[in-house]
Amino acid sequence: MTSARSRANFLKLPPRLLLRHSASGSAVPRLMAGSAAHAGRDRGAVAVALLLLLSGCLFRCAACARPSNVVVIVADDQDVQLGGLVSRTFTVSPLCCPSRSSMLTGKYPHNHQVRNNSLSGNCSSPAWQSNMEALAFPVYLSKVRYQTFYGGKYLNQYGRKGAGDVGYVPHGWDQWNALVGNSAYYNYSLSVNGKEETHGDNYNTDYLTDLIFNRSLEFLKNRSPQRPFFIMLSPPAPHSPWTAAPQYQTSFSNVKAPRDGSFNKPGGKDKHWLLRQPVNPMANSSINYLDDAFRRRWQTLLSVDDMVEGLVKKLDEIQELNNTYIFYLSDNGYHTGQFSLPIDKRQLYEFDIRVPLMVRGPGIKPNQTLAPVLNIDLAPTLLDIAGVNLSTVNMDGQSFLPYMAPSLRNGTARSFFLVEYTGEGHPSVDPSCPKLGPGLSECFPDCVCEDAYNNTYACVRTLTGDNLQYCEFADSESFVELYNLTADPHQLENIVKKVDPTLLQTMNQRLIKLQSCAGSSCREDK
Repeated sequence: MTSARSRANFLKLPPRLLLRHSASGSAVPRLMAGSAAHAGRDRGAVAVALLLLLSGCLFRCAACARPSNVVVIVADDQDVQLGGLVSRTFTVSPLCCPSRSSMLTGKYPHNHQVRNNSLSGNCSSPAWQSNMEALAFPVYLSKVRYQTFYGGKYLNQYGRKGAGDVGYVPHGWDQWNALVGNSAYYNYSLSVNGKEETHGDNYNTDYLTDLIFNRSLEFLKNRSPQRPFFIMLSPPAPHSPWTAAPQYQTSFSNVKAPRDGSFNKPGGKDKHWLLRQPVNPMANSSINYLDDAFRRRWQTLLSVDDMVEGLVKKLDEIQELNNTYIFYLSDNGYHTGQFSLPIDKRQLYEFDIRVPLMVRGPGIKPNQTLAPVLNIDLAPTLLDIAGVNLSTVNMDGQSFLPYMAPSLRNGTARSFFLVEYTGEGHPSVDPSCPKLGPGLSECFPDCVCEDAYNNTYACVRTLTGDNLQYCEFADSESFVELYNLTADPHQLENIVKKVDPTLLQTMNQRLIKLQSCAGSSCREDK
C-alpha cells in the first residue's frame, strides 16, 4: 500500500485511488471512505481521493470540437456499509440483473421487465434483447459516433445458450469483452466480439479485473482521436467468490464487518416473513463466515484500485483527462450481518439499496455532494453529456448533469422514487436444508435464507419533507413496512401501526402511481 501524496503532487500524478490510511493507521479502501460532503474537513488522503473524483480544476475544453469522453466503472455488490462512504445514491432494485438493466435503459424494472437474475425473470432473455436492449444508451452513443468499449460482467444470464450464446453482441458496442454468466475472477469464458475465449487460473493472463483494464488500454491506444470514446468496465469485485489477486491475499487480516446499526439484531415480528426466520443471535459460524467475506471483498477491491489509478494515468498521458467524465458506482448494496442475515442483497433496507457514486469531469466543482440520484439516472446523464436530445428518448430517469455542473445545465430534484423487487425461490426443498420447505433460495451459511418467492415488494422512498420509506409485500399477509429514517436510520422499528392512517393512504397512492409510471410520469412530484 502507498501513502497519500500531497495535493500538489496529486495534480501531477494521481495517487492510488482506493486506499488510504486512517487517523488510527489502519488501511481502508479509499473509494469507500469519506464523502464529498466531508472532504473539505478531512485532510490528507480522503481529500486527495475526492479531489481526483470531484475535481473542479477541470473545465469544458473550449478548443475541443467533439463531445466529452466518458468512462464508467461499475463494481459488483459494493455497498456503502463496506467502508463508511456516505452516499445519496440508490438502486431501484437491489439485485444485479434488474439493476444493471435499469442502468442500461434508464427505466424502472416494471418497464424494462427484468425481474431477477434468472432467464425466466427476463435477465438477458431473447425478449429483453429484441425489445429493451435495443433502446439502451450504447445504441444512442453509437448513433452520435462514440467509439465504445465494454469489458467485464454484463448481465447474469448473458452468453448462456438460452440467451443467444456467446455469438450475441448487443447493439452499440464496437469492442465487446463480456463475461459469460455471473462474476468470476478465474476459469471463465468471454465473448470477445462474438467469439468465445476461455480463460484458466493464471494470474498474469486470466485475472478478470486486470484483463479488462489492459484491454481498455489497448482500446485507447487504437482509438480515433477525432471521435469521442466511451468505456464501461465492470470488474467482478467485490462479488463472490471474492478471489483476490495474489499480492493482496494477506491484506486486511484483522478487519471485521462493522458491528453497528442493525448488525446481529433480530428481524422481529414487525418485519416481513423472511426476516423473522434467522436465528438470533447469529451462530458463531455465520459471524466467522461473514467476517471472512468482508475481508476478502476488501482484498478484491485493491485490484479495482489499480484499475482506476491506471486509467487516470493513461488518460492524462494521452491528454484526454481534462475532457473525460469518470463515473464510479455499484449495481446494488450488500449486507453482512444486518438483521442477522449473514451475506447477500435483495432486501428493501438502506444497506441494500444505497450504492456509492463518485464522478469527476468537465465543469464539476470540487467536494460536492449531489442531490439524491438513482441508477436509472445514469443512462440519461450519459446521453446528456453526449449531446443527445433527451426529449427523443423514453427513459424514466433524469440527467444529473445539472447537479454536477450547474453552469452547463438546469435541473430539478425529485421528491420520491420507487424500489421494486421480485423474489426468487426454488420449487423444491433445498436438500442441504430439508427442514425449510420449498419456495426459498440463497440459504447459506447455516441454512439462513436470503430470498423467497414471497420476498416480492414495492416501496416508495421520500427524499423531501419526512424521510420515509413505505413498502408493500406481495405475500399472503399483504405485509406493510414503514420507516422514518430521520428518527430511525437503521430501520429498526416498523412504525406502520403508529402513524396517522391518512399518511399510509398518501404513501399507498404514491406507490400505486409509481408502479404504473413510464417516462416523464415517473418524474412528476405529485
